[in-house]
Amino acid sequence: MSVDGLGTATTETETDEPGWEVDPDDDWALAVVATVGRQLRLRREAVGMRAADFAVAAGYGEDLVYKVESGKRIPRPEYLDTADALLDAGGLISAMKEDVKRVRYPKKVRDLAKMEARAVEIGVYVCHSISGLLQTAAHARAAFESRQPPYSREEVERMVGARLARQSIFEKDPPPSMSFVLEEAPLRRPLGGTMAWREQLEHLLEVARYRNVTLQVMPTHREVHPGLDGKIELLKFEDGTAVGRAEGAFNGRPISDLRQLRLLELRYGTIRAQALPPRESSAFIEALLGEA
Repeated sequence: MSVDGLGTATTETETDEPGWEVDPDDDWALAVVATVGRQLRLRREAVGMRAADFAVAAGYGEDLVYKVESGKRIPRPEYLDTADALLDAGGLISAMKEDVKRVRYPKKVRDLAKMEARAVEIGVYVCHSISGLLQTAAHARAAFESRQPPYSREEVERMVGARLARQSIFEKDPPPSMSFVLEEAPLRRPLGGTMAWREQLEHLLEVARYRNVTLQVMPTHREVHPGLDGKIELLKFEDGTAVGRAEGAFNGRPISDLRQLRLLELRYGTIRAQALPPRESSAFIEALLGEA
């Protein structure tokens, strides 16, 4: 809470919190947020409450209220719950949380999350980093902050949130069958500092114990393997279709052609065969944790 030049108390936390701005290039998100904002304004006006009065009653800055109602800012879930109670909306405003949730993250991440949510089998090999589905918040934040030229604070928080949101796939019931192959080198890199590194290694060991997850480590002493060109992803769906992508093949584009998919499956299968078995991989990560 701060006091502006007119002596008016304002709540800065919500207004300044990064990661809740609308992506100007995401037409669908813009439309959803504009619709939600318009409904909030109409409901507020219907009960005869001014924006300034609503801001005081809700505990938010008036500037934030105007941004939300004009579709320039994504409202947080608790903002909608507060508005629902103050405006006596009977749950209609709170119900919009599901719509807002879908536009919280960048379009390309939403599209990827949709495919992962449909998949019954997921296979991922990552060469230079730890798979985003396996990253802790601290690791993801350090990875995004290492980029040059740097992302803005808002971009970093938005991308961290999006990466963690994808991990809800682990909560599916029944869960998809998931396999990961990680290179040794990124596991040894203390990204984010020692505590963040330890937390990441502990998280990998926890995920490796899930009954639907197979986690393997590719040791550096393997002279050559088919994944040296970069990341490989394979998603298989219940209807028998599949989608794959490899950084070193097909120009990095997603592919669904059966012949091309077989090539990716062969490549990924060879990588898994050359990596350490799951139990040895967990023992290897435990040894790294002992060194941290």
